[in-house]
Amino acid sequence: MERTGLIEEAAQIVSNEQAAERLYFIELRSPQIAHAIKPGQFVHMQIPGMPDKILRRPFSVYMADRANGVLTILYQVVGTGTEHLSSLEAGQTCSLIGPVGNTWAPPAGARCLLVAGGVGAAPLFMLAEELAQAAQGLHVVLGAQTKGAHVTLASYEALPNTTLAVATDDGSFGHAGFCTQPAQDAIASGNFDYVAVCGPEPLIKIVAGMAQEAGLPCEVSLERRMACGVGACLSCVVDTTAGKKRCCVDGPIFQAAEVVW
Repeated sequence: MERTGLIEEAAQIVSNEQAAERLYFIELRSPQIAHAIKPGQFVHMQIPGMPDKILRRPFSVYMADRANGVLTILYQVVGTGTEHLSSLEAGQTCSLIGPVGNTWAPPAGARCLLVAGGVGAAPLFMLAEELAQAAQGLHVVLGAQTKGAHVTLASYEALPNTTLAVATDDGSFGHAGFCTQPAQDAIASGNFDYVAVCGPEPLIKIVAGMAQEAGLPCEVSLERRMACGVGACLSCVVDTTAGKKRCCVDGPIFQAAEVVW
């Protein structure tokens, strides 16, 4: 069912596999949404088997296999909802609404720097796929707590025309420390015209500040608690220089310069 540009679809679980501690990939056969989804957009999921939890949950889309109608979502188990989600098996179905939100908008021909922390690597991957084909000089900085948590690394490594810098908080792989340092090094190089960042909000704020100091346009993907996910309830507002905006439909991607941190 389609409503106000959104599609409501019964999605069948293709697989639901643990990738690392508390990190899972779930594949969902959702042909209509997979065909329509754009980089940075998300879906709003009704997790089955939880009748006492009526609110849907937002999940960024990591990959979209349009030919087979399959979406891949990277999620982290953080509460009862995602704990239950991790127990679901192939063949079960769940209700999805999507694609929700706006999309990344790098300037044409820009040399792009993407910075991702943790599961923030997921909302950036489809953008990276598109930019890698343009061969304009794509550089990606990936940060995670440990080596094992870099569950998207192989996918990024497989992209053409792309260089990578990897960091781990515990120093077990790549740069020892937060990914803000390799991001700062990349920005200071002067080799980029555009920055996109997703991850924990402190990381986003720091990288956005670096980009602003360097005079670079920067887009950020923000996360907020959502109730309806379709712009009606106003539970996910973001303070901006133009007033309050809804993260679900006015975002989740914002110009960093307009966000009031």
